[in-house]
Amino acid sequence: MKHQNKITTAIAAALMISAMRAIAQDVTQAQAGSADAGNAKQMETITVTGSHIRSVDVETSQPVYSMDRRAIKATGLTNVNDILARMPSIGTPDLTPQDTLESGMDVGGRYVNIRNLGAQRTLVLVNGRRWSTSLSGLTDLSTIPVSIIERIDILKDGASSVYGSDAIGGVVNIITREKFDGAEFNAYYGQNGKGDGQQKNADFTWGHTTAKSSFILSASYEDQQPMWDRSRPITAYAQGPRHPDAGWGTGPWGRIIADPRKAGMPGAGRYVTQADGSDAWVPNSYVINHGNTNTADLASYHRYDPSSTADKFNSNQDMTFRAGSSLKNLFLQERYRLTDNLTLRGSASYSSRNSASQLAGYPFSGTLDPDAYYNPFPGYETDFARRTAEMPRITWTNARLTHIDAGVEGFFNFLGHDWSWDAGYTFAQTRIHQTATGNLYLPHADNALNAIAGPDGQPVCADSTGGCVPWNVLAGPGGTPTPVWNYINDISHARQMSQTDDVTANVSGGLFDIPTGGTFNVAAGIEHRREKGYFIPDANDAAGLTTNLASEPTNGRYDVNEAYIELDAPLLHDLPGAQEFGINIASRYSHYSSFGSTNNNKYSVRWRPISDVLVRGTYAQGFRAPTLADLYSGTGQSFETFLDPCDSVYGASATNPSVAARCGSAGVPGNYRQIDQSGGPITSAAGGQSPTAFLSSANPKLKPERSTTRTFGVVYSPHAINNLDISLDYYDVRLKDAITSVPASGILDYCYVQTIQSFCNAFTRDSTGTITSLTETLYNLGSVTTSGYDLGIHYRLPETSFGRFRITSDSTYLTTYQISSGPGSAPQDLAGFMNGNQGLYRIRSNFQVDWDYKQYGASWTVRYYSGLKDSCYSVDPAIECSRPDYINPWIGAYGISQKGAVAFNDAQVRYTFPWQGVISLGVNNVFNKKGPFYYNVVSYGSGSPPYDPNFDVDRFFYLQYSQKFDL
Repeated sequence: MKHQNKITTAIAAALMISAMRAIAQDVTQAQAGSADAGNAKQMETITVTGSHIRSVDVETSQPVYSMDRRAIKATGLTNVNDILARMPSIGTPDLTPQDTLESGMDVGGRYVNIRNLGAQRTLVLVNGRRWSTSLSGLTDLSTIPVSIIERIDILKDGASSVYGSDAIGGVVNIITREKFDGAEFNAYYGQNGKGDGQQKNADFTWGHTTAKSSFILSASYEDQQPMWDRSRPITAYAQGPRHPDAGWGTGPWGRIIADPRKAGMPGAGRYVTQADGSDAWVPNSYVINHGNTNTADLASYHRYDPSSTADKFNSNQDMTFRAGSSLKNLFLQERYRLTDNLTLRGSASYSSRNSASQLAGYPFSGTLDPDAYYNPFPGYETDFARRTAEMPRITWTNARLTHIDAGVEGFFNFLGHDWSWDAGYTFAQTRIHQTATGNLYLPHADNALNAIAGPDGQPVCADSTGGCVPWNVLAGPGGTPTPVWNYINDISHARQMSQTDDVTANVSGGLFDIPTGGTFNVAAGIEHRREKGYFIPDANDAAGLTTNLASEPTNGRYDVNEAYIELDAPLLHDLPGAQEFGINIASRYSHYSSFGSTNNNKYSVRWRPISDVLVRGTYAQGFRAPTLADLYSGTGQSFETFLDPCDSVYGASATNPSVAARCGSAGVPGNYRQIDQSGGPITSAAGGQSPTAFLSSANPKLKPERSTTRTFGVVYSPHAINNLDISLDYYDVRLKDAITSVPASGILDYCYVQTIQSFCNAFTRDSTGTITSLTETLYNLGSVTTSGYDLGIHYRLPETSFGRFRITSDSTYLTTYQISSGPGSAPQDLAGFMNGNQGLYRIRSNFQVDWDYKQYGASWTVRYYSGLKDSCYSVDPAIECSRPDYINPWIGAYGISQKGAVAFNDAQVRYTFPWQGVISLGVNNVFNKKGPFYYNVVSYGSGSPPYDPNFDVDRFFYLQYSQKFDL
């Protein structure tokens, strides 16, 4: 499909709505009033999230949590994902705005993750229909403006039998405002206590409702300024303010390595011959130039001290902690009732999101030619290292979403019972354009580095075309002129498109009455969906001509045909010991052109022994189909942190003779040491980052992930205490055949520890034992088992002379979070651990008191996170180590550090003016609480400072104003 901009989208939406109105005008009005009383009753029923059967009862056999518009505004948050992230059952998503070091086209979006099972295993719906997803199967919630939301339903249960793929962890169903008469304007401004991260939002909604029509138009704008690592101590250092000198990287000073093994070359260090004849380099082999660039006199150079921050660089000073973003959205919705039994519906949404993140300059290393002008050792190849701090790496992402939904729905009478039906078409397309600067174009860098002496003795580029300027890489900060940066800077462009075409048809209604219960209801439907997309990387990146990670194009599509049936049988009603007893059975058949067929069933039961108590339970099968990226993405590069089992000090071969023997048989020397990016041997069992780029690739033979979910719960609503609801639900989710990329450590372990020969073919070594290449491929190998309890207490107190109070408390207790990376690997229970991507808290809880009195209102919220077990400080495990003898199941070697619990407090006050205006003033994190520092975030996360992305990093103030107009 051709590129659609904002104007064409608005025109398309207007034409669609105009067409609906034209059709309506042609329909005879003689049919008005033809519906009977039964149809009027049917119109009052609703479709509850998690079922296709309409009902007048919102309490079902499934655990569904709803947040209405009032509760959304009370959070003081302006993004759907931020609102959801506060809920105890929601884990940290795979990508957050704090993931500065992450790469890929999904960076900059906002995602949701139910039950800590991953954002790709949470299905996002809008009005019960799928929203747009990326090639990786992620749904960007920032494209859904808060201004159009009536409520948010969170189904904390597997729902593949009802909705199909992806609903393993649960479902987020965003219900938009259906009827609105008048206009509303909202303005919002917020700012962190440190004066950064400003948020400015404005939206305008207009609607008109008649007996036949309901039209809504909403436009919104959101601007969120970036937050910088350097702005606050908790983010200014790679390993926290307790260790401000740790985790520093390559500095901007030109460093050289003098190698005495090259005949006649003076040495800054020396090699010592080992017993086996191999050489080991003595530290301080690097030297830093202080301006004497064209001399071989090493005495004029400063010896590089790897233990001193004076010779290194704190890259956090040049990095964004949270990316800045701006979002524009236009939303239109129309419902037109042709007759009492027939309604046309349509909606159109267009959003454009811009986000930007910054990394420190690239840690560049290379070799100067023997005859290079600035080579301090003429006649010898000279290795160097230098961070291009003057040219930080910046990535701009523009994501444009077009979403159009059109359909028709109606009611009829069949077999003496009311039935409803609907049919519709959904078009969703996301286009992403990513621009990156600050990486080096290697042919230009090589040309500038290896300048030669010209006829007048001055340096010139061997190829002077294209604006080449000689580069003295050893000159240090300020020694490189701007034309050089302009010449070597690479500006890359990458594009991605994902599109969904979805056609659905559904029907539901009553078949017959059960004498002891109620009406036996059935729902059935069919769906045809096509997913397609592509990714086009920058040509220079793909060819490996830049310092950016190389990746290949992606292009693919698949078709899905599905059919489902749902049966609901209310077997008993108003009987002693069974005020209500019913069962619900659902089954969905899905056929994918990519892998074949799958069938998933769900069984639910509800029992109300007395009117005050509801007992409920479900057993559900679920699946997640491989995404387009899983199946068809091109090969990409990464510099991965791993531990080689053949390392003679920290690897498994150090304690396991069998592993040592297998390493020896593969040609690995007995005293082999794994080398990290610093050029030296690794210093801990955490391993080190590979100096060589590893490859990752898709797998077109992948099968779907499969899951089983069990829930059992009790809801207590005592009639003696009005408006009190207490619910307790147990959940157990077991995921198998999880699609996972086996990391480098796993591949090596499978080869040498578990002796699975196929994995030994995934990498190569040189004669010293060093791994020279490794390819990671996706497999259906992983598994996850998680279980726990959800407790909810909601109470709206009777009105008193001093106002109305509402108390809500929602908590989740995690009993188990057990993962296995593949066959033969021991399951690891990480409940209560910081696992590198998300905190698996035993207890998460929210408590809120809300008060209203006449035109005044206020709320107070407490967000609680229990303590976690974390890695000990890796540089010195004896520091901050509660139990140094404890074997960390995630790291596998050194002990744990127990971090304490933390609670954040939020407050809001509001006032309603006589002219329908409401002003609210709020403070999130009232006491400016700081959470613990988790070193596992650094070791295995995405490069963020050691802080959970869910935690507030500062006190945040906001002011919002809402004005309604009667038109």
